[in-house]
Amino acid sequence: MKSYLKIIAMGVLLVSCMQKNNNTTGEGETIFTGKEGEIKLIVLAPGHFHANLLQKSSIPQVNNSVFIYAPAKDAGLKQYLSAIESFNHRDKDPTSWETIVYTGDDFLKKMAADKKGNVVVLAGNNKKKTGYILNAVDEGFNVLSDKPMAINREDFLLLEEAYSRAEAKNVLLYDMMTERYDMLNIIEKKLINDHDFFGELQEGTSENPAVYMESVHHFYKEVSGEPLRRPAWYYDVEQQGEGIADVTTHLIDQLFWKCFPEQAISYTGDIGNISSTHWPTEITLGQFTKSTGETAFPDYLQKYLDNSTLKVYANGTLNFDVKNRHVGLKVIWNWQAPEGSGDTSMSVVKGTKAILKTVQGKKQDFVKQLYVQKPEGLDEDVFSDNLQKAVEKIQASYPFVSASPASVEGEYLVNIPEENREGHELHFRYVAESFFSFLVNRDMPEWEKANTLAKYYITTQAVKLAKE
Repeated sequence: MKSYLKIIAMGVLLVSCMQKNNNTTGEGETIFTGKEGEIKLIVLAPGHFHANLLQKSSIPQVNNSVFIYAPAKDAGLKQYLSAIESFNHRDKDPTSWETIVYTGDDFLKKMAADKKGNVVVLAGNNKKKTGYILNAVDEGFNVLSDKPMAINREDFLLLEEAYSRAEAKNVLLYDMMTERYDMLNIIEKKLINDHDFFGELQEGTSENPAVYMESVHHFYKEVSGEPLRRPAWYYDVEQQGEGIADVTTHLIDQLFWKCFPEQAISYTGDIGNISSTHWPTEITLGQFTKSTGETAFPDYLQKYLDNSTLKVYANGTLNFDVKNRHVGLKVIWNWQAPEGSGDTSMSVVKGTKAILKTVQGKKQDFVKQLYVQKPEGLDEDVFSDNLQKAVEKIQASYPFVSASPASVEGEYLVNIPEENREGHELHFRYVAESFFSFLVNRDMPEWEKANTLAKYYITTQAVKLAKE
């Protein structure tokens, strides 16, 4: 009888261990299986509206209980909670998030002690963000971070350390690169990587780069039909980051993703000749009040004032080489977009057999459009035939895509109907789902880490050089 009882006890112990190992391993490390509700989000110091966009719709794998840790006085927290409340009470497809909030000066220690979640979401003050990333990784949390993950040289070194520690802790760290899910970008990537159509990426020169990208943004805008209320610190480049440390993260990610797909870019071996400039956008007190609700410039902005006008170094140019190809970037931040328009972007990518252009101007009704252009010296019939074959390949997956001659000779519009393009806000869900898949399958490619570090090496070096 004793022997029988011993066997039963050992069996119970074995089952208990197996059940435990289905959820954790090592020192509390979560094993993800993809089942409903196993992703438990911790939203840390939400200060940017991107923090709530991950929760705009329900994701089965994400638990409805979300834990928020923030400083005692955090203006961004109110905006975040208001957005979540609106998602829960909208008429169409309401969500059912339950927010458990902790505020206090010890919010980081409390988060570490509670261990309530397994994925930390970061979208807020960029001055503190890299430190938060490192702290979360040290506590064994996976991290899904909004850009930029680093805004200066010191942050870059912290980020490099965070990746090293994440590997040791067996947790994942991921950058929210939403532009990869834009349909125009997806189609452009396919065209660039069709050798018969595009050929090879040209080398270009510093004056005439092989890739040129430009992005125009606005401080005052509407999001989801409502005026976007920005925190006052958004206008402090030491907290938000300069334009060449912020917006360029998307541009460089697109460059790597489209032109060097699934290739690990080494910032020590593949990047060179970085140069940059910067200049300010001038903001009046009236504009600042309209944007933030603050009736005076806070003390930390006083050093940027010139005759009562705030100078925000949000504009800049950035040039560099990647694998001996010359790249040029430009970022502009205006106060407000002209009537009927919004944030805009343009790019030129030069191949030996085709040139790809994205344009988003008044002629395009401020809708981004993709054009292909015949390079000099190539026969028009050959180019047209190559384009038709390339489009036919794309139509196998995206049957709504077509091409037609544009108003400029030798140029064609790649037609991507607007009804087949999803808005930017929906892309956050796709980023999250991709990250959650990596957590389950443990298959995040090495190039994601290498290219993220290369990206932030370039941007933080650019800020350093612009200030010099």
